[in-house]
Amino acid sequence: MDSQNNLRIGVPSKGRLSEIAGDLLSQAGLKYRRQNRGLFARVNGLPIDIIFLRTDDIPTLCAEGAIDMGVTGSDLVDEAGLGSENSAVSTRMQLGVGRCRLAICVPDDTSLKTAADLDKKRIATSFPTVTADYLVKHNAKAHLVALAGSVEVMIGLGVADAIVDLVETGSTLAANRLKILEEIGSYETVLIQGSSCRDKDTADRVVRRLEGVVIARDYSLLEYNIPRSKLSQAEAITPGFNSPTVNSLENKDWCSIRVMVRRKEVIDAMEKLESLGASAIMETSISNCRL
Repeated sequence: MDSQNNLRIGVPSKGRLSEIAGDLLSQAGLKYRRQNRGLFARVNGLPIDIIFLRTDDIPTLCAEGAIDMGVTGSDLVDEAGLGSENSAVSTRMQLGVGRCRLAICVPDDTSLKTAADLDKKRIATSFPTVTADYLVKHNAKAHLVALAGSVEVMIGLGVADAIVDLVETGSTLAANRLKILEEIGSYETVLIQGSSCRDKDTADRVVRRLEGVVIARDYSLLEYNIPRSKLSQAEAITPGFNSPTVNSLENKDWCSIRVMVRRKEVIDAMEKLESLGASAIMETSISNCRL
């Protein structure tokens, strides 16, 4: 790297989270090219270097000041012991992707009912710190078998009585005849920042850009025509972020509306608008925005 003053952002070097991070940064206008699986890349036109790292190393390296910011899982932040308010690492924003649950899982036919029943049991997990903290709160002390992955097969191998693992759809649990005993917490992909960040102004700029992408993913632009006599009723259905944009049409009895609507609410809003008498109702995706 040419400049030691450039903001350093750590991103996963491989895997699904690497793709998620790359897409988010690209949509936020942080363009870079990684050559021959190199460890560093320079962002075009900005004083930012991208550092490609192991996902679970990113929280620790951010806390140590080797990088200024990082894209990682909030579960890994907690496992590294960096989830407290007084930590050397803070979560700047949740990125709205990679959502999952960390759960205690046991065999379908188990007699275990609660976390307290795990006292003196064996638990296989890639999250020994988080697991131990959770068990302490439930007055249980278990033998933790720390593993890097594939913990779901450890009960079948006789290594553990239970596992603590990330759960997304639950299909892997079903395939291994497991069920959730208790959920420890919910996690997602986050952007973290170290307390010794070398360029806080550029870091704030990165956050603002990413906010535009993340917010845009939750909204669509809805456009429709409505009789002016029913405008107030239409505005009640689609109030917009601050307020809708209302334009006059050649027919003075009608007006055109442009408004941001949460994507999960679009279909319901379109049906209500149609029943109200709206026409030419169109949904357009938003790739980026500033609110």
